[in-house]
Amino acid sequence: MSKLDELLVDIATLVESGQSNQMSLTVVTGGAVITGRLAPEAVWRQRVSEVLADSARLGEFSAAFTATTRRDGPPEYLHFHMARILQGTVGIPETGGMYRISIANVSAWTMGDFSYSDH
Repeated sequence: MSKLDELLVDIATLVESGQSNQMSLTVVTGGAVITGRLAPEAVWRQRVSEVLADSARLGEFSAAFTATTRRDGPPEYLHFHMARILQGTVGIPETGGMYRISIANVSAWTMGDFSYSDH
């Protein structure tokens, strides 16, 4: 988006301020449809750090996500957890993933978590 969607920025700000991970959102970005729940950046970073720390091959990257950076101004990113990329009737990954998406790159969005089925 050339001009940030103020409503989407307001939603991201509320998620950050409330430390809630219950807000479901679906966005279109770069041609992909991503659906899931938003998380505050600090919560998202902690979870990614834990997943990496448990990996024998990727453990060394864990520390990059524990660094806290305090930014002034509104959020610039949406932090999804338990999210899926929708491709036809399939959600990838099936168990949900962790995605960081620039608000500036969101071309469309809607409230809620889209469901999918293989029926």
